[in-house]
Amino acid sequence: MNDTTSFDSATFRRVLGHYPTGVCVVTAVEADGAPVGMVVGSFTSVSLDPPLVAFFPAKTSSSWPRLSAVGKFCVNVLASDQQALCRQLSGRGEDKFAGVSHRVSANGSPILDDVVAWIDCTLDAVHEAGDHYIVLGKVVALEVDRPESPLLFFQGNYGEFSLIA
Repeated sequence: MNDTTSFDSATFRRVLGHYPTGVCVVTAVEADGAPVGMVVGSFTSVSLDPPLVAFFPAKTSSSWPRLSAVGKFCVNVLASDQQALCRQLSGRGEDKFAGVSHRVSANGSPILDDVVAWIDCTLDAVHEAGDHYIVLGKVVALEVDRPESPLLFFQGNYGEFSLIA
């Protein structure tokens, strides 16, 4: 197989940017009780038996090592009206969770208020994949909290889903 490509990373991003992705926040609570989270646009279901989901953090992420050390996490599916929350939690500040209301799942991870849905997981496996990791989570609980339109990322912008009648 030839490892050379006929395109650059900007072309790769531009072309794949034409495929919309949902926006989620992966959360956990560290040993000292501090919440930690990261915004991901690459989340998917993997398996029904056993119930597995996946997301793909960059190897350069400063949040991923903190999340992985916990060994469990909750995926929070953001609603289309939660762009401000997304921007706050995607920042690099010391306390990204300042003023962010949430409750704690039975598994011990933050479930953000007013999300569309949440998926509580234990860390099942991590695989290297280029400049990212493939993180598999075994689902231990999940629920729809607010059956509204999810927040989407498409062509470098946030938006929402619209049904065609």
